[in-house]
Amino acid sequence: MSRLRAAIGVGLVLLALSACSRGDPRLLNLRADGDGPDEFAILPTRPLEMPTDMAALPTPTLGGSNLADPDPEADVAAALGGNINRAAGGSQGFITYVTRFGMAAGIRETLAAEDLEFRRDNNGRILERIAAVNVYHRAYRSMSLDRYAELERMRAAGIRTPAAPPEEIGNLD
Repeated sequence: MSRLRAAIGVGLVLLALSACSRGDPRLLNLRADGDGPDEFAILPTRPLEMPTDMAALPTPTLGGSNLADPDPEADVAAALGGNINRAAGGSQGFITYVTRFGMAAGIRETLAAEDLEFRRDNNGRILERIAAVNVYHRAYRSMSLDRYAELERMRAAGIRTPAAPPEEIGNLD
């Protein structure tokens, strides 16, 4: 009799713990949830340099940037041979091409709502929810692309795939 009561008690505790989940299911978050520090937000500063012309220095502003502040977007653009200042005006042709068949207003909000509904419908089994197991990959498995089948389809169509591993080469012995 006491074992039955203990089993029922453990079951009720597990049931109570499963009810302590978040209302908004989040899968594979890349942002910090808490008030603590975000280790990915820390960027090293550039080395300090003495300018050749002191009059060319920008006027200091409260909350403004300085020459030692990192600018990751500009650094990536420069590393790839581009110019961050040109990107805002230079991407208009790209945007025009992408939206040539029209675009839906509020598409981000629509997709976010549909994704939330899909994740709620595919939230995992009861034990997965109790153990807080990540079900992201299983939930989206039906929407994933089989990279090997796609590679073979592209090769069969005569499309070059230089970034993919080469096809098996026969024994060279």
